[in-house]
Amino acid sequence: MQVIETHNISKRYVMGSEIIEALKSVTISVDRGEYVAFMGPSGSGKSTLMNIIGCLDTPTSGRYILNGKDVSDMTENELAEIRNKEIGFVFQTFNLLPRSTALENVALPLIYAGYSKSERTEMAMETLKGVGLGDRSKHKPNELSGGQRQRVAIARALVNTPSILLADEPTGNLDSKTSYEIMDLFEELHSKGNTIIMVTHEDDIAHYAHRIVRLRDGLVETDKVNTEIRKAKSYMNASA
Repeated sequence: MQVIETHNISKRYVMGSEIIEALKSVTISVDRGEYVAFMGPSGSGKSTLMNIIGCLDTPTSGRYILNGKDVSDMTENELAEIRNKEIGFVFQTFNLLPRSTALENVALPLIYAGYSKSERTEMAMETLKGVGLGDRSKHKPNELSGGQRQRVAIARALVNTPSILLADEPTGNLDSKTSYEIMDLFEELHSKGNTIIMVTHEDDIAHYAHRIVRLRDGLVETDKVNTEIRKAKSYMNASA
């Protein structure tokens, strides 16, 4: 079943007298349970495509169907509701609240979803345990390592059981060893049935995904199944 369908979506920005075409009639689909990487040089359109898929932006033309709903012409309030229910975001900069504990950061989306405090605490704790941080629930971000902070961010993205997990350069602020550990976690999440879309400019990170879509100048250049999937655990073992 397709969770994402884009039909000839284009995105144009007007910069003074100049028109920038960030995306040009991009048609792409992602099935439920797929693990896809968007790649491309700066200016290729990969971040614009990620923002449209994440309902953070709308296409200038074309249609975007998310879980059977046409979100192309939704209002900002409708898009906000879709974002909270359907999409989990993981960012390069973690975007955690510095004065809140790991548990409070993970529970944040559940406040907007209307859960009671006891429900939020239970759900957030279970999700933290799922990313290996059950014993760090009371720690604030400055008391955690970079890898632990990214795990908290991943738990926050997962707590609402979204349709898709969007990861924008998720290892960009991490050292190599921690990057591989985070990619190992993504592989575990994918094996449990999560649909993952990742934006990265790093070839070695993209090769953890099962499908790689390369963009250039606002167009899909290639869209191929990855036949050389890297496994973080086996890589770490080989490096030890």
